[in-house]
Amino acid sequence: MHSDGLGPTLGDVGEFGVIERLTRGRAASRDVLIGPGDDGAVVAAGDGRVVVSTDMLVEGRHFRRDWSTPRDIGRKAVAQNAADIEAMGGRVTGFVVGFGAPAHTPAAQVDALVDGMWDEAVRVGAGIVGGDLVGSPHWVLSVTVLGDLGGRAPVLRSGARPGSQLAVTGHLGLSAAGFALWDNGVEDFDELRRRHLVPCPPYGQGRAAAEADALAMIDISDGLVGDLGHVAEASGVSIDLSTDTLRSDRAALASAAQAVGADPWEWVLGGGEDHALVAAFAGAIPMGWRPIGRVLDGPPSVLVDGEPWRGAAGWQSFAQ
Repeated sequence: MHSDGLGPTLGDVGEFGVIERLTRGRAASRDVLIGPGDDGAVVAAGDGRVVVSTDMLVEGRHFRRDWSTPRDIGRKAVAQNAADIEAMGGRVTGFVVGFGAPAHTPAAQVDALVDGMWDEAVRVGAGIVGGDLVGSPHWVLSVTVLGDLGGRAPVLRSGARPGSQLAVTGHLGLSAAGFALWDNGVEDFDELRRRHLVPCPPYGQGRAAAEADALAMIDISDGLVGDLGHVAEASGVSIDLSTDTLRSDRAALASAAQAVGADPWEWVLGGGEDHALVAAFAGAIPMGWRPIGRVLDGPPSVLVDGEPWRGAAGWQSFAQ
């Protein structure tokens, strides 16, 4: 039985029918030696090491289907995982996706979800090599990403040293601004609203940072101050951000902040999900990056203009 005239449902098509729809006509990247169809995929690891990260998205917690299209959700799921490999200085080689949804979900919506995942995967030169499907009372995605270091050492959070410069590539605060606009029913500022639904990580810049001998690096997924707190703790250093270097980020959000009665600095310093990259450099900062602060000797902390930041530091997974 079809769902409300929207075509066959997941229950109609069945697990293997859905898998066939998801893999039909998809071209594998050069790293995929054996793709979907067997008990496991085989992905080349020319470096001899594999970078692995995983992330989950739960409907109502990480996305809303009354805001996002299935294609948007698919792109977001892949983008936020790819950013983790970038933050290690690696290159993405493949994605494994687990997806749960109710049996009455129209199969066409899952087609659109997978189109979005493949669209974003192709942007980073990779593909989806396997996964799993399960019945669920609501949509849940679990994505595991694989990456290759290309013979370089991984760029860890623990390598920042006093005297080095802190630099960023990508945007800050756009997703947080977009969320506030959606949440307050403000229909202006289309680009900001869009950036909350689909992030735009600076693909390729993680490798550029690694090639420029970055000392430490992190993906800004939870918030600039909060994520840099992980770097400060892991490296045993103090980090001081300069608002002078972030004024253009604030200015880009000022009108939207006024529309919802918010402080744009809260978005720049505490907003996550833009998946910008922040790194510490002892030498020259590579093209596409800009300085935003410095690494100091001292107890682990993140300062803003030399003072503790009193605003929200970023996303908390188990906050109510």
